[in-house]
Amino acid sequence: METTTQDKMKRGQFLRSLGLSTSTLMAFYCLGTTMTACGSKDDDPDPVDPNPNPGGGTGVTGTTTGGSINFTVDLTINSSLKTAGEYKIFGDVLVAFTTNSTYVALTKICTHEGNPVQYRKSSNDIMCPTHGSEYSITGTVTQGPAPAPLKTYTVTLSADGKTLTVKA
Repeated sequence: METTTQDKMKRGQFLRSLGLSTSTLMAFYCLGTTMTACGSKDDDPDPVDPNPNPGGGTGVTGTTTGGSINFTVDLTINSSLKTAGEYKIFGDVLVAFTTNSTYVALTKICTHEGNPVQYRKSSNDIMCPTHGSEYSITGTVTQGPAPAPLKTYTVTLSADGKTLTVKA
């Protein structure tokens, strides 16, 4: 009586054993061949769109970098900015909806050594996690080593509360 053992081989291992390159393997996977890992059935439901914004954009229009900061934030897309204590970075600008329920916009770069800063909800301030500099929400240095305040920008909320405009 003769016995044989069967080793199971994964699809990728099998294809590599045929001498197919990595790029050829990726083509098989990405082009949707009839392989079960990539194939689809006609009766499968459509996948859920992971991007809730149909336009695919960020909800920000205008200039977010350089010396001419002037942009508008769509708060229906950037809805986290409607929650007190939340913030987002747009280009060179940190925009926060403070725990006082006011919007502020400041440069995102610490004046000490140019590292990124972040809004701190627990203290309602801005801090540089690299060297510990702290700023008030008006940009004033409250704890060094930062030698100068953060640049602040004018923030205007639209009457309907759906857009936020930030200008230098």
